[in-house]
Amino acid sequence: MISPDYPLASWFLIVSAVIFILVIALPLLFVPLTWARWFGWKLPEGSTDLAVYFGRCLGATALAIIIAVAHGIPDPKSHHLLFDLVSMTSGLMIGIHVWGWIRKTQPLSETVEILVWVVVFIMSLWIRFSVLA
Repeated sequence: MISPDYPLASWFLIVSAVIFILVIALPLLFVPLTWARWFGWKLPEGSTDLAVYFGRCLGATALAIIIAVAHGIPDPKSHHLLFDLVSMTSGLMIGIHVWGWIRKTQPLSETVEILVWVVVFIMSLWIRFSVLA
């Protein structure tokens, strides 16, 4: 399962996939409002159908990305596009979270999460262009 030639790349994909599937994808897919409470979001008054729908859509999208990433674990060199996908996703998430921080529209947990996205962004780019080069 771990690439003997690129173990760091394989481990990065494994650790990232496990953390994101447990913390983001599955909770958003199955219990989006509970996930929102865990992270300190204020829930809307009245109907929450739209919030649940968008949460599940985001959870399904995250799960699809994680499944794609898992395919690259045994041979990350042949799946370098996955590192591009991870860096693009994390780069966009940095922008989204910084925008929420600037506007003061998100709980503290989401602002702290910027650091997680920065680490994932840097690691994915470093592995893509240095380790797998």
